Amino acid sequence: MAAALGACFLVLLVLVALRWHPLITVDGGISRTTHRWAVGDHAVTRVFRVLTDWVWDPTTMRLVCAAAAVWLVWRRAAWWTALWLAITCAVATLVQQAVKSAVGRPRPVWPDPVDSAHYAAFPSGHAMTATVVCGLLLWLLHRHGPRPALWRAAVTAAVVSVLGVGVTRVWLGVHWPSDVLGGWLAGAALVAAAVTVHEWPRAGGTRPSRGRWSPGA
Repeated sequence: MAAALGACFLVLLVLVALRWHPLITVDGGISRTTHRWAVGDHAVTRVFRVLTDWVWDPTTMRLVCAAAAVWLVWRRAAWWTALWLAITCAVATLVQQAVKSAVGRPRPVWPDPVDSAHYAAFPSGHAMTATVVCGLLLWLLHRHGPRPALWRAAVTAAVVSVLGVGVTRVWLGVHWPSDVLGGWLAGAALVAAAVTVHEWPRAGGTRPSRGRWSPGA
């Protein structure tokens, strides 16, 4: 799964770097339409700005991840899992910034912008960070064996967050749609790779428990 998602991301990265005309055309068409909607619907735009700047902001997502890591240590004494969680989030940030610098894709420019953002556009940091954090936390929750109601609520919150942050970034005119897709693909690939690392046989050839966490899980 990690290899397949990573390959898809690399293909998209190459197309973006080469400014493949069909991709640029689709990006431009969608972005012009959503920007027109954003300029015309001030109420939705204000809500989307709050969501993207405070609820689904990468800093907020990383704080949620940090809180989960603290909980793992405090309540479960799961030092390895907490460290794995923190390292994965840090690696995601480094990968995101490295790709942004390497590709250097300009963000959309509008004569009447409704929001602003800094640094290069590809991939979307908001989309990638939300995907990584939600993906990791969902996987950890699944290992814990949650009640069905809790699991459904968590999946719903994760899906709404990951898809929602992508919609807000395009709506606000600070990312092209392919930037968001790139963030989703890169984030999902990183989650799949991180899960593989966590489940890899460790000392003594043992694997982490697939059921409830043991104290050292």
